[in-house]
Parts: sequence; structure tokens; C-alpha cells
Amino acid sequence: MTVLDSVGMFALAETWPDQVAQAAAASRGLPGLPRGEDVEAVVVLGMGGSGMAGDVLAAVAAPLVPVPVTVVKSYECPAFVGESTLAFAVSASGDTEETIQAASDAAVAGARMVVVTGGGELGRLAASWGAPKVSVPAGIPQPRAALGSMAVPPLVVLEEIGLLRGGSHWVGEAVEQLTRRRDQLATQGDSSPAAEVARRIGSRVPVVHGGGAVGAAAATRWRTQVNENAERLAFSSAEPELCHNEVVGWAGAAPAIGGALAAVALRHDGEHPQVSRRFDLVSELIGRVTDLIEVRAEGDGDLAQLLDLVIFGDYVSLWLAAFAGVDPGPVEALVELKRNLSS
Repeated sequence: MTVLDSVGMFALAETWPDQVAQAAAASRGLPGLPRGEDVEAVVVLGMGGSGMAGDVLAAVAAPLVPVPVTVVKSYECPAFVGESTLAFAVSASGDTEETIQAASDAAVAGARMVVVTGGGELGRLAASWGAPKVSVPAGIPQPRAALGSMAVPPLVVLEEIGLLRGGSHWVGEAVEQLTRRRDQLATQGDSSPAAEVARRIGSRVPVVHGGGAVGAAAATRWRTQVNENAERLAFSSAEPELCHNEVVGWAGAAPAIGGALAAVALRHDGEHPQVSRRFDLVSELIGRVTDLIEVRAEGDGDLAQLLDLVIFGDYVSLWLAAFAGVDPGPVEALVELKRNLSS
């Protein structure tokens, strides 16, 4: 079939394993990093596709890092940020106003800054702060297509300063799984498992569920990719929290409403046993009003499984766009919003 793709988003999805491998290499040996024993908190500042880097770090590293990891997606820098804070400022363009404000406040508060950016104002600020910087490769037209380049540097830096053991090993496992999944999804085209999931979703609104921190991060990425690539509404939530609220909506939903929704369950090996039981019970409720599409992660380790779900979801969103005749590159609504904000 002929696919409308003016900026090559399908081709960019194929670069996932290369992005991760190259970002890991670029993040090693950075000068000016703090000692791990001097860090009492880690903060990741970013928005949109760039902010997703913080979600990845929180999902896979926070359970292993001996200090709190906080993700900030706003203008405000937390009051606890100070000289014992390691702050990652992430912006593909370098001109994200929320990130610039929060990062500037963090630097004024004395935080040890590490910047991941393609340039712009944040790149200039990094130079003025004397902060270590990892460059996002040029030529990637949309930040959401550069997540591999932005999610890995914080993981490698934490390993370099002694706060995350085995980081390089898990990055290597992620590259191997991303390569396997990329080869499957890219070579099979519209006969791939991702294209089949897109067909099953059809014109319905996806409601994506994940389990725990890994599943929640993957579900968030699915939602935002459907929003931007397919220009469609989508919703996401996570077990076990959804069992305390959303489940009531499913229990009371009429089949007519359910017909407008496509429930998607993202499963991974690291789920708590009770979370797995909750998936089974919630699936019974969902099955009364609509069908449930399950996607199960592959790979060794939380990072590999999270990024496996991410690349799968990226392709699903691209096929949703392709089947609807939508160009997945331009995001005119965002451009208009930023233009109105700056006027």
C-alpha cells in the first residue's frame, strides 16, 4: 500500500536500536559529573517526547538507584532541588520553554546539571553553566522520534557515577531486543503484528493499560504516539491504580459505548503477581463491553521489555495513521499552540 509519510517517520522508527547504541556511547566518559556519594536526589526535566526520557528512567532505574528519582513536566522546579541534586534537562530542540525555565531555576539552586539536547537555548545555557552535554543527533524532525537518543544518557550517567550498577549490560540487552523487534516489524510491513493490532483498533479510541511502572511508561508512550502520529484521541492508565477508579467505568459501560473503545493490555515479565491477577479480573469486565487486545513484551530485563513495548506501539501508531491516510509527521495543532503562546 502507498503510505503518506512526508518526513520519514517509518524510517525513523527503524533507527531505534542504532539510537540507543549511539546514545550510550556518546554518554560515556563525560567530564564534570558529580560523585555518586554527593548526589541525594535525581530530577529529570522535560516535556513531551523529551520528557518521556524521564519516564523511562523512573520506570527502570528508580527501583535500583539508592536516591529518589523525580520526573518534572512543568515550568516549576521542585523546592528540594539544591547542591546535592543531579538534574537532567532534556529537550530535543533545546527551546522547550517549560524545560528552559525549570532547568534555569535548578541551575540557580545549585543543582549539578547534565543536559541532553540538540542545541537551541538549552544548549547555550549548558555551555554557560559548564554542564556536561549529550547531543541529540541532528536531522530528526520530531522529538518523539528521538526518544532512543534521549532516554539512554541518564541511565549511562547514573552508572558512570556509581548509582546504577549494570546499566551498560541492560542497555546492551535493549539494543538486541530492539534490533529483533525492528527487523520483524519493518520487514513485514502491513502484514506485521503491529499493523494487525492497528487493524484491530480500527477507528476506535484506544484505551491502553500497563502494569506497574514499566507498563505505565509504555502505556503513556502508546497514548502520546497515537495522539501525535495518528492525530487521534487515546487514553492510558496502569494497574493496580486503575482498579481503584477506572474499573468502575468499565463495569458500568454499555456495549454501545464499549464499541467505540479498543482496550489494549501491555504485559511484561516484571509484573507483580497481584498485578497479573488484576489484569485477568479486569479483562473479564472489559470483555463484557468490548474486545481486549494484548501485547506482550519480549527481551531480557526491564529496559529491554519497556523499549520493546515502546517500539511496538510506535509502529502501531504509524499504521493507524497509514490506514487512515494521515501524515504522521506534521503536528499542526502543536505548532499553532506554540505560535499563539509566543504572540
